[in-house]
Amino acid sequence: MDHIAIMKQSWGLTQKILSGQKKVESRWYKSKYAPWGKIGKGDVVYFKDAGEPVSIKAEVEKVISFSDLTPEKVSRILDEYGSDDGIEKDKIKEFFELFKNKSYCLLIFLKNPERIKPFEIDKTGFGMMSAWLTVDNVDKIKV
Repeated sequence: MDHIAIMKQSWGLTQKILSGQKKVESRWYKSKYAPWGKIGKGDVVYFKDAGEPVSIKAEVEKVISFSDLTPEKVSRILDEYGSDDGIEKDKIKEFFELFKNKSYCLLIFLKNPERIKPFEIDKTGFGMMSAWLTVDNVDKIKV
């Protein structure tokens, strides 16, 4: 499967993926949304900042999922994986506040990140607010 992860530009995470500072992409949810149950080892994730074209890809090395989260579990996940997720130590509390009431977390371990020739995508059918798209082949949504 191919996936497109749309990132919040102000967080600067796509550059951290390229530099290797961010080795894990985390997704936190109140309900199970894509890519929950749809992503696995060997899949490819394409990354784009919101409002920008897709410009990076990486391979999925492994996925860890967490359910029935509590604030304590969220804190432990951030303590253990926060730095691999590109979160600086002094920002952990800030991210804890964002995620403390979430019920689900996916940790997507990345390998071989690389810059690619930028391309636009057509999100028709996925919803304008979708932050993650899963397709069997990315070429189907390239513009």
